[in-house]
Amino acid sequence: FFIETFVCCSNLIMATSSAKVIRALQRAKGVTGTATAKAWIVASRPALPANGPPTRFFSSGDDSHSDFAPKKKSVPTPEEALKLIEKHVKENKIMLYMKGNPSQPMCGFSARVVQILKENGADFASVNVLDYPAIREGVKSYSAWPTIPQLYVDGEFIGGCDIVTSLHESGELKELVSSKKD
Repeated sequence: FFIETFVCCSNLIMATSSAKVIRALQRAKGVTGTATAKAWIVASRPALPANGPPTRFFSSGDDSHSDFAPKKKSVPTPEEALKLIEKHVKENKIMLYMKGNPSQPMCGFSARVVQILKENGADFASVNVLDYPAIREGVKSYSAWPTIPQLYVDGEFIGGCDIVTSLHESGELKELVSSKKD
């Protein structure tokens, strides 16, 4: 979001909207009326240089430390996506393909499955399919299930949110998650 910043009467005024700046000016500077406050804002802004807006300084990527480099790897082909999915499912006792991540789910269904798994004390791995379009489509063909989230336990597809919720309510999910292979 955009933050307006002005120095007014030796006070720094920061606000997320022009309306908030106007109210702050009216309080701090004693400016009366919206038109007067807007005129003061325009008059107090520095003029843009003749050659356009000021340059923004962002890292080019070449001089940035490797800790700040993207950690995601691209999945170029559907075949590679399926191989990666199979590897995930086999190497992780409980695997969840979801939108978002467990600490910040990006859809209600994914959030519900994460909540259920946590309630059952499950230690699970997850993949944010929003970051990997090839995996998002690949996991649907891998399981022949059209929706996300998708839960796998011991290499076996369990289901989506509705099935996981049903298993949780019946108590079967607790057994399934706790009796997993070691």
